[in-house]
Amino acid sequence: MIGAPFLGQKTGKNVYLKLETELPTGTFKVRGAFWALAQRMKLGPIQEVVACSTGNHGAAVAYAAKEFGIAAKIFLPANCNPVKRGRIARLGAGIVESGGGDLASAFKLASEYAKQRGVHFLNDATDEELPAGPATISCEILEQFPATNAIVVPMGDTALIRGIGAAAKQIAPQVRIIGVQAEQAPSYYLSWKEGKVVGTETCDTIADGLATRTPEAANVRDIKRIVDDVVLVSEKQLLRAIETLLVEEHVLAEPAGAASTAALLQAKVEYGDNVVLVVSGANISREVLNQALRDN
Repeated sequence: MIGAPFLGQKTGKNVYLKLETELPTGTFKVRGAFWALAQRMKLGPIQEVVACSTGNHGAAVAYAAKEFGIAAKIFLPANCNPVKRGRIARLGAGIVESGGGDLASAFKLASEYAKQRGVHFLNDATDEELPAGPATISCEILEQFPATNAIVVPMGDTALIRGIGAAAKQIAPQVRIIGVQAEQAPSYYLSWKEGKVVGTETCDTIADGLATRTPEAANVRDIKRIVDDVVLVSEKQLLRAIETLLVEEHVLAEPAGAASTAALLQAKVEYGDNVVLVVSGANISREVLNQALRDN
């Protein structure tokens, strides 16, 4: 966790960045993938682990599988982020492109494939063990910065915010958990607001890590219970946040990773004086990075 002097001066707050970008594969996802796969292996041997992903979870599963000596196959949507796809390939996992533009078709193919004997489907949206991995982020934040008033968390399939929120509310119930979604992929924001599952027809956003179209009912119940507020950010705000983090704070973030910064700069909700922004990943494509620097 590092101080963010530019963001602090701009907002009049004490702002810290929790850099999950420094983990293997460049995102927080390895925390959950390692823990969930280790827990599954206690139940008996598996020959192969599969996942469906827009990229970061797939890379985390591929990395964990390689460390455990298990084969991995990752199902990706069409036109996946090339940086994330390349990382999965370099880790030695098999790759299957579903042909669909979002996770729905990849999920379907992975589910069918996982019906084979000895194959385990590690789905980060539904695995009950997995959020314990990202929950450790809260433990680290509150150990290093006990005065934290709010933790701002990018919200995709919600494993990250469910883990962080659950741990934070046990350790320091007064800490506000603020979720962030893209305006063009607001399914969990709408579901949190309504208290029931509200899907969207599309989730077309540059923040592929936030691109969830169909929420899980159990996850909606969890975020309704532990998330204090949710902020929507535009594509333009995401690009500006990427540029701000890189130029002013010397931190590289992908759009989903910059979402917490984009939310803070809006100042639409109450954060308190001591704010931690979770920078969840750094796997940004050259195209999007160039766009962020060109347009701002």
